[in-house]
Amino acid sequence: MPAELSWGPGVWRAGELGGSCLQALDTGYTALNVVLPGGGWPQGALVEVLQAQVGQHEWGLVAPALAGLQATAPGKLLVLAGAPCQPFGPALGARQLDMSRLLSVQSAQGDAPALLWATREALQCADVAAVLAWLPDVRSAHLRRLQIAAHAHNKLLFVFRPPRAQQESSPAPLRLLLEGVNQEGGNLRVHVLKRRGPPLSAPLLLETRPARLTALLAASRERARLKREETSPLFLQANVHALLDRIAHLDPH
Repeated sequence: MPAELSWGPGVWRAGELGGSCLQALDTGYTALNVVLPGGGWPQGALVEVLQAQVGQHEWGLVAPALAGLQATAPGKLLVLAGAPCQPFGPALGARQLDMSRLLSVQSAQGDAPALLWATREALQCADVAAVLAWLPDVRSAHLRRLQIAAHAHNKLLFVFRPPRAQQESSPAPLRLLLEGVNQEGGNLRVHVLKRRGPPLSAPLLLETRPARLTALLAASRERARLKREETSPLFLQANVHALLDRIAHLDPH
């Protein structure tokens, strides 16, 4: 066996971050693009997203890419299958999403097969650019069919599931776990559980809030800080000393 092998462009070594034979869509977050094979969301593949509280973090994660997708394919739809709550138009509009090109599909409570059917049908539709499906109890075999459909029709597909699914096998080439945080550097911690490449040593911290909201929150924190300082004993004592100094320098005449 030769000491060194000549690796062709189609050969991936497990110790390296893989490239992608699929088109990659910019996630809108530079730090996330850097750790994803191909430099973005894989179009034509299943992206599995695990989170404890449905409806809380997923839009912040995927909205930049979906807005970019709408801009490049203005005539196509974004399909939501089994969304946990009705999309709030003003909030999504603030993220540059066109609500007129968004279609939400619901089923009777507990009718998971209907949602799976709707998801597969949407993936096969030429007028659909991306599909987001909330499938908490989907089985690995069903995920495999969705992965095949997304690949066959070159669709961007996100499937949202609870964290307990982390213990189950999945055909998704990319799996993420989301955690909400409240830190100066961001509000969403992203764990990359599975990718074509070596394990990621640490999670990513992303600021997924719209710029205007981030600025408003920063201003609110600053007002609260100033208010705390104004009512602190040290601040009051300094004010008293300053007042006494001014009185001492007054002309007695």
